[in-house]
Amino acid sequence: MTRQAPSMKKTRNRYSPEFKDEALALADRIGVTAAARELGLQTSQLYQWRAKAQQKANTSEREQALADENARLKRQLAEKAEELEIAKKAAVYFAKSLK
Repeated sequence: MTRQAPSMKKTRNRYSPEFKDEALALADRIGVTAAARELGLQTSQLYQWRAKAQQKANTSEREQALADENARLKRQLAEKAEELEIAKKAAVYFAKSLK
């Protein structure tokens, strides 16, 4: 049996969100392949960053839509509560006049 040399572990690079945003902007301008080559990245890495950025944008839009819907429903609930209060007062008034 031959003995293998100890494997060299690669360290994983951590990129800042600013770097990722700039890399994606560059990829939009000159293309993913050219941007990856220029930055020394894999094209798949840029595609993954793009997918995550789009997912985050969709989530933000969804959260905003839910917040808008929540505000609309709260306004509607307040209006209905006010209408109910008026109806209760009217019922009390007419009940007194019947006696």
